[in-house]
Amino acid sequence: MNEKELDAGLPQTPGYRYAKLRGSQLHVAGQVPNDSAGSIVGDDAFAQAQQCLTNLTTILDCYGFNKHDIQQLTIFVVGDQEGLANAWQAIRDHFLEAVPPATLLGVARLGYEKQLVEIDATVIRGSA
Repeated sequence: MNEKELDAGLPQTPGYRYAKLRGSQLHVAGQVPNDSAGSIVGDDAFAQAQQCLTNLTTILDCYGFNKHDIQQLTIFVVGDQEGLANAWQAIRDHFLEAVPPATLLGVARLGYEKQLVEIDATVIRGSA
């Protein structure tokens, strides 16, 4: 189900696909801060956001997209205002201040124990 992603070093997903290519659009599942073994990376929002972005970049590479093809981001963060600010700083650092349209949300919890951040993206090739 996730052969390209597994070959690129991402962990197996439990019953869903990382992405589905449809024409010029890549439909990507929300990226979590897991390493190749499936373990959560980092114990703060900044480190976890960095890992989510690393995983998102890997998926984009698998399908021939790049970060300039990202049209919109949604960043989900468990925790206080400082955690949201730290996750946002990781986003700003990754996109070198040219962040695509984005929504930053504080949430009560996410899917994995100790998970603080998840990043969802809308990706369309060649859009200006």
